[in-house]
Amino acid sequence: MRFRHPDGTTVHLSYCTNVHPAETLDGVLAQLRDHCEPVRRRLGRDRLGIGLWLARDAARALTTDPAALRGLRAELDRRGLEVVTLNGFPYEGFGADEVKHRVYRPDWAEPERLTHTADLARLLAALLPDDVTEGSVSTLPLAWRTRWDERTAATAHTALTTLAERLDALEELTGKSIRIALEPEPGCIVETTSDAIGPLTAVASPRIGICVDTCHLATSFEQPGPALDALTAAGITIPKAQLSAALHAEHPHLPDVRDALAAFAEPRFLHQTRTLPRPHRAGNPPSAAHLRGTDDLHEALAADALPDASPWRAHFHVPLHAPPAPPLTSTLPVLRDTLARLAGGPTPLTRHLEVETYTWQALPDAQRPRSRAQLADGIAAELTLARDLLTDLGLKELP
Repeated sequence: MRFRHPDGTTVHLSYCTNVHPAETLDGVLAQLRDHCEPVRRRLGRDRLGIGLWLARDAARALTTDPAALRGLRAELDRRGLEVVTLNGFPYEGFGADEVKHRVYRPDWAEPERLTHTADLARLLAALLPDDVTEGSVSTLPLAWRTRWDERTAATAHTALTTLAERLDALEELTGKSIRIALEPEPGCIVETTSDAIGPLTAVASPRIGICVDTCHLATSFEQPGPALDALTAAGITIPKAQLSAALHAEHPHLPDVRDALAAFAEPRFLHQTRTLPRPHRAGNPPSAAHLRGTDDLHEALAADALPDASPWRAHFHVPLHAPPAPPLTSTLPVLRDTLARLAGGPTPLTRHLEVETYTWQALPDAQRPRSRAQLADGIAAELTLARDLLTDLGLKELP
């Protein structure tokens, strides 16, 4: 879906296909038929943007077979789909029964991450619509925090610098500008937007910027205004943003709230949980330094693991249009505030927006879609909400 910003800029809205497990090229082609095209039809659109996830095996099949790449491009066109952004965070196995910490490997200190991301950039340059010259690829925020020291930091810096040089060469060759976006996530080396400023300033390339994920932003209790202002002041670009909502518990000390949270503590994905205890003195506002957290929701629910006098937020991407039932809710207000900053100003801070709710099948049993049709209905409803937010900000939906 395309929108015209009041300044004349085209802003793209898509949804991320990592919600549909597919490790191979055949699986990717099947998801275009079984999921993406049905979503497009529900929205009554001739064209729908998708944020394509290409796992390692699918990406390798495309990079080694030009005919296969041409075939994918033709299939996208035939089904009324377009790609301006890729999700390069998961490397493989995102549809496994247990993902957890595996999603952070390989990290940016391992050569496979550079190779895979450079491959994705080349593929995206070939998949971009003819009238689009800019693409984006989101990627993990360097590494999970336990695998980091001066040596790995230096290796990752070299890898990102090398990648920026390759992206420069790619634009010279193809005329397509591909930018990479590190996606801050709780528990990682780059957990917040402020954590990204140092490493990205050191790389010093407009090719490498930040992917603002509004679920992650909210989970870390970052305030959208100051966070985005700091990135702008530091000259850090925002190649893409992911529109997502976290799980919010206002009163985690109450037994019924803990029971409701326990229904979201599932074994497949990691659900980092954070709280920001209220300051004890007037005039001493809380900051990120006060943040307390656990690496998973079930750990937070263990006795005394986290202070429970203040709200908890968990890294669980809940559907945008359907917040959980009371006593829980979602951080949709953070998404609204962030989007207003990203797209509601005199010029947009990013031109690529992606709805990324990959946890549909990890929801409590009663809330999970029971069929492809129900899943398509839910994704279409999320995109409709995002579309309405953009038009409320003064953007005009394009045919």
